[in-house]
Formats: sequence, structure tokens, C-alpha cells
Amino acid sequence: MNKQERYEKVLTYFKNNVPIAETELNYSDPYQLLVAVILSAQCTDKRVNMVTPALFEAFPTIETLANSSSDEVFTYIKSISYPNNKAKHLVGMAKMLLNDFGGIVPGDIDELQKMPGVGRKTANVIASVVYDKPAMAVDTHVFRVSARLGLTMGAKNPLQAEQQLVKNIPQKLIPIAHHWLILHGRYTCLARNPQCVTCKLQEFCKYFEQNFLKQKVSTNIKVKLQGYGKKTLKKAVKKSTKKAGKKGG
Repeated sequence: MNKQERYEKVLTYFKNNVPIAETELNYSDPYQLLVAVILSAQCTDKRVNMVTPALFEAFPTIETLANSSSDEVFTYIKSISYPNNKAKHLVGMAKMLLNDFGGIVPGDIDELQKMPGVGRKTANVIASVVYDKPAMAVDTHVFRVSARLGLTMGAKNPLQAEQQLVKNIPQKLIPIAHHWLILHGRYTCLARNPQCVTCKLQEFCKYFEQNFLKQKVSTNIKVKLQGYGKKTLKKAVKKSTKKAGKKGG
């Protein structure tokens, strides 16, 4: 199957089976989402959701956060990754948001990235979730899943993966596609122990084809050809795996 067909089949599967997909971070307004996404860098959403209730109770508005110190913020987020840096980023972000943007979280990706603690991934999340813009935030899950499914080819970094995904996914689906890929990576296409046997995307998955389908064919051939010479065995395995690759697309 060609690239366009692969995209169509993967997106159709998600549309039919995961009609509702959204961030698992808890928030009630753009300010809270921005804080939560900054905290989620190299940290799980589950852990972030454990600390944000008390954090938002202590700093319910941009003004209260901007007028606080990083030491004060640290006491509420010390259980997550890199709390010292993130505390400084949150206070700096709030000050800039208040002074440069009138207390309104911007929707422009370049403007968002001017704030402390806000990289391209975080900016894309805000633009997508808050403003429903066709922005694709590529985290480790999106990067891994898109590569394994064959949606991105040869992408060496998140930006290259983002560019390929945005180019090939219909604009209206980009916001939800971000969540589809994240959730699939979080619960099925795990980094170290992907649930390939039960995954419903086997048929379209390059990773499954290369690591399970061909391996299975190779094993079956080796069993059938026990007793034959090494050259015969090697030739048979190569021929069979090539056929398997053509079937898998």
C-alpha cells in the first residue's frame, strides 16, 4: 500500500473506533492548560494531575502566579520532574503573559514560544487544544507511533515528523489525530513492550510487519528446512520474508 492509502486506513480506523480523543491533563481554562503542559515535559499526565489541584488553588490566576516566587511554586510541584526549572519557568511565563499579552494566552505558535518553558511541542498543544488550529504536537508517543505505522519515513527529529504528519493529514483532523497517536502510544504501542498481538492496526503497521510477521515466517521456514544446508536455509528465509513484506505493504 502506498503512503496515501496507509494514512487513509489508519485515520479511518481511529475515526471509527476512537471518535472522542482529548488531552488527559485536567484543566478548566487556557491558563491552567498552559501550566499543566509545561509541567508535563518529561513527566506523566497522571503525575501532573496529582499536583495541579493544590497548585491552582494556591495560584488560581495568572496574576497570582506572576506575583509569586519560584520557591513558593516549587513546594507544590516538587514531586514532578525538574521542579526547580519548571518553577522558574512558570513564574517567568506568568509575568510575560501578564505584561506582554495582557493576561491572554496567545494562539500564535511563534508568540507562545517566546515565553519561558514553552517549546514548539507545548505551543502546538495550546494552539491545537485551545484554538483548534491544525497544529501537530509531536511528543515521544507521537514520534514513535507515527514511525512504526509508517506514517513518517526517515524523520530524525520531532520537527521532521511534525512536517510530514501535517502535510499528509487533512487539516480538520490534525487536532484530534494528535490525541489519537498519543493515546495509542500510551496504551497500546508502548515503547518497550508494544501490544502488537492485540493491536487492531497490525494490518497497516510497518513495525509489526518487520518485527513479528517476518520473524514468524522466518521461524516457520527454518523448522520446515531443518537438516538442509545453511545456504539453502538462508535463501528460503530471504525469499519468504520478501513475500511477507509485499503482503504487508
